[in-house]
Amino acid sequence: MARDRMWLADVLGAAENAAPVESLDVVARSLRDRFGARYASFLFVDIAGRKMIRFSKDTDSQRGRRADQVPLAGSVYDEALRTQKLVQAHDDGRGHRVLAPVTNRGDAIGVLELFLPQITQEVLDQIGEAAHALAYILVTDRRFTDLYHWGQRTSPVTLAGEIQRQLLPAAPSCEASEFALAATLVPADNCAGDTYDYTLDHDTLHLSITDAMGHDIEAALMATLLISASRGARRAGADLAEQARRTHQALLDHGRSTFATGQLLRIALDGTSAQLVNAGHPWPLRLRDGRVDELHIAVSLPFGIASAAPYRVQELDLQPGDRLVLYTDGMQERGAESLNLPELIHDTATDHPREVVRTLTSAVTDASDGHLADDATVLCLDWHGPQAKGRHAWAGAGI
Repeated sequence: MARDRMWLADVLGAAENAAPVESLDVVARSLRDRFGARYASFLFVDIAGRKMIRFSKDTDSQRGRRADQVPLAGSVYDEALRTQKLVQAHDDGRGHRVLAPVTNRGDAIGVLELFLPQITQEVLDQIGEAAHALAYILVTDRRFTDLYHWGQRTSPVTLAGEIQRQLLPAAPSCEASEFALAATLVPADNCAGDTYDYTLDHDTLHLSITDAMGHDIEAALMATLLISASRGARRAGADLAEQARRTHQALLDHGRSTFATGQLLRIALDGTSAQLVNAGHPWPLRLRDGRVDELHIAVSLPFGIASAAPYRVQELDLQPGDRLVLYTDGMQERGAESLNLPELIHDTATDHPREVVRTLTSAVTDASDGHLADDATVLCLDWHGPQAKGRHAWAGAGI
């Protein structure tokens, strides 16, 4: 076992010594050498969460070539990501096919795929460890190159879409001992102004979801004001009311007479409080004990609309085992207005939040024939509550 750990340390060291654009090749070469793999490759989940993009030496250049694309739904890659376990697929003549999820703190980045001449439990364990190490390599290296961003794009991104993407957290999913969360933003054909955000400090989970009015560059710039003001206040140590006020003031001062709806949340990790400000936004949905309810909390005016009334900070009833879903109105507009979100949330009660947001946004996209009139954003939080340190073994919500 010590020798196996030394091998893994050697792989990490070789990846560190390689250029950021070469580290995947270093890992693949090491796997081929160690296990006699006939083939090794890595597949990213694309931005929309609907396809897998195969990354290899032959497709890592932007000189007119496009990476292989594989539909995710119902595939063996989908099984590996959904279960977060190694999957052994059929032998198609190239050897025993093994797929390992590459995930970092709940962020499912992609899948490592190998074809091996033979497999044992020891080999499978080592592949699982290598996939886990690969996640850390990717998280580190994608800070230094656009290669991975390019590889994840299956369609052109507009300037407004580029601005919008840069406003989002680097990882769309996160797990800790007290919670698991995931979020997805599906842009409209004419990009609107949705954002979501989250961060974690020693004793608090911070969440937000916002929807700036309008489309294209104007909406993207307003979203930039919103998220920057909100983060600036949060990072300065402002309380929730002051965070809301500064977000509102940023639109008043620079928002060109526009407005935005939104929700800001702060949840104490020790379970003592969960606070929320609702600025004209759709009410949250909560799954508890198999029942989905709309939380009819008080609603303040949207950000950017002049008013003498301060933003109201409210206590949110959140108990261990609850699932909380926040969304923008694009989830229910036009073609998506017939979707029954509470029913979909109920039917996905046993799924990880990653799968919940993918199911919801896929349903909206399909209902709109792939052409959304407004951005559709959803954030799903499973609240486990305070418990022993270490990541919670996710086991479903509201059941």
